[in-house]
Amino acid sequence: MSESKKITRRDFLKIAWGAAGALALLEAGGIVLKFLSPKAAEGEFGGVFTVGNVEDFPPGSVTPFNAGRFYLVRLADGGFLALYRKCTHLGCAVPWDQTSGRFVCPCHGSEFEPDGMVLNPPAPRPLDRFPVIIEDGVVKVDTGTIIQRDRTGPDDIVYP
Repeated sequence: MSESKKITRRDFLKIAWGAAGALALLEAGGIVLKFLSPKAAEGEFGGVFTVGNVEDFPPGSVTPFNAGRFYLVRLADGGFLALYRKCTHLGCAVPWDQTSGRFVCPCHGSEFEPDGMVLNPPAPRPLDRFPVIIEDGVVKVDTGTIIQRDRTGPDDIVYP
């Protein structure tokens, strides 16, 4: 005759409370992961912006996109560059000065060329940029990827 071990009420409650605690920890972990995960919605900072057709931006133009915190620069040779409007010195918002044809930081006087290169310190490096994607004549900017650079170069520019 085989004897089966009976589970006591105390053992049952220990197992039930342990399972409930493990489930609560698992749910709390899921909530924390959901909270910390990036929310990259299209048309919001951190997502992809569809900014318009290539023809909408004449060569030599600088177009601000406030919701995306960037400027879309179309250089005189037709290349595109998306520059983060945050100064690389202390993070001030850098406006485009149409009269001088430069980005001029109002905080400490740093000046940048249209391609983001530093003309006047104290900014230590060029303006950061975002990847530009051109698909079927439509220009898109991915603000989820900030590209820091030590100098400007031909690899920064995207041509249609």
